[in-house]
Amino acid sequence: MPRSVAEWANEYPDRLAIVSEAGRLTYRELDERANRLANGLFTIGVGPGDAIALLCTNRPEFAEVVVACERAGLRLTPVNWHLTWAEAGYIVQDCEAKALLAEVSLAQTARDSFVSAPNCTIGISIGGAIEGFSTYESLLENSSAEPREVGTPGQRMLYTSGTTGRPKGVLHPPRPAGPLTSLGGYSDEGGDVHLCTGPLYHAAPLAFSLAIPLAYGSTVVLMEKWSAEQTLRLIDEHKVTHSHMVPTMFHRLVSLPDTVRRNFDVSSVRHLIHGAAPCPVAVKHKVIDWFGPVVWEYYAATEGTGSLVDSETWLSRPGTVGRPVIEGQVIVADEDGQPVATGEVGLVFLKAPAGAHFQYFKDPEKTESAFRGDYFTLGDVGYFDEDGFLYLTDRSANLIISGGVNIYPAEIDAVLLEHPSVADAATIGVPNEEWGEEVLAVIELHSGIEPSETLTVELIELCRERLARYKCPRQFEFVNSLPRQDNGKIYKRLLRDNYRMR
Repeated sequence: MPRSVAEWANEYPDRLAIVSEAGRLTYRELDERANRLANGLFTIGVGPGDAIALLCTNRPEFAEVVVACERAGLRLTPVNWHLTWAEAGYIVQDCEAKALLAEVSLAQTARDSFVSAPNCTIGISIGGAIEGFSTYESLLENSSAEPREVGTPGQRMLYTSGTTGRPKGVLHPPRPAGPLTSLGGYSDEGGDVHLCTGPLYHAAPLAFSLAIPLAYGSTVVLMEKWSAEQTLRLIDEHKVTHSHMVPTMFHRLVSLPDTVRRNFDVSSVRHLIHGAAPCPVAVKHKVIDWFGPVVWEYYAATEGTGSLVDSETWLSRPGTVGRPVIEGQVIVADEDGQPVATGEVGLVFLKAPAGAHFQYFKDPEKTESAFRGDYFTLGDVGYFDEDGFLYLTDRSANLIISGGVNIYPAEIDAVLLEHPSVADAATIGVPNEEWGEEVLAVIELHSGIEPSETLTVELIELCRERLARYKCPRQFEFVNSLPRQDNGKIYKRLLRDNYRMR
């Protein structure tokens, strides 16, 4: 059963809670420092119901802030540190943060975004001094380590990626633990080791790679920057039992040479969780062959949860993202939210608890437009098979319409990734006077491999073997690197915009 950090600290005070390049924390240290931070914030005028923003990489203080905010009844908004100062400043101002806690390595962004958010009056620097900010360590040194109890625990409000318009805060009402909360099979006695591969300001790493592992008394190993070989090294070194990844990471791992893979022991891994984007079937087969039947896939988002599938079930139905975790939690429907027939492709809708809908912060119109009754959609497209298993085909925004026919790029990307020379692929639609759109495949090759006519012919033949002719790319472009969002997903909107302006 999950417990609080304070309970784990009382029972196993010397167990490591956080391991990172920036330092380590035992459960006792995490508990005491979180108390000091909660009390320190109170002494400078930040109390229950207030909001704070956090601009910080994957380091121990991130965990301290998360625990302290929950104890102090604060609303925490982690800010993507890849953003420009203007983008970060918008979020700091919009979330109504009273204080900004920022890491010294991000000093320029921190100062500029702080100045651009006039309602944020307190700046606190982590890991060193930032001009105009007080320091995190001095705040803790001058504060009590006694627990601070509040009536209502704090909450987190994360911002959407903002692929259309300004990002919006997603605010959930208090809600009981959902079916995905205990995903991972953690030991009730604690002691498991979770490898955090993604930035903690994202919803999935924050939940699956910090909050949940800490609730089960695990040691969390934080990666500052992801790489395939370093992932294997940390799994071997720390005997990692759990991790959360995205499909791009899977592809990079299985693309490593056998000589590299054989250097590391991954037999300690018991649960490997993934989501965020459809995973190519061939890639996931390779991961399961390598790590064993320890892979779990979920379909969810900042706004809510959907479905879940284990390795054995997935192997019997390759490509599925599972059945809904609760009956009726997911439907496939038309634009108006009316369910479509089994096997028919439509928009995927998730159900929010009745009377407990999430809200887009300060945007009632966007909130209202997201719902069809109790259901909302993220723009994903898919279908149910006859046995109630959900399959995702793509996002509606990525849809290519050529000659009036719908083409889903994710299906083409999955085929292209099977070629050993392809490091990554992004299929998009570009204007065509006759057909409306035509299919363009933008390819990133593995290091040391050069584009050639022979390679292009091989990719054409591969696509024609696996796909209907109308789905096959008519053009191939080779690039040094594809544009990516900071969680590893390819930024297809930016790619489409770049090619459509040519």
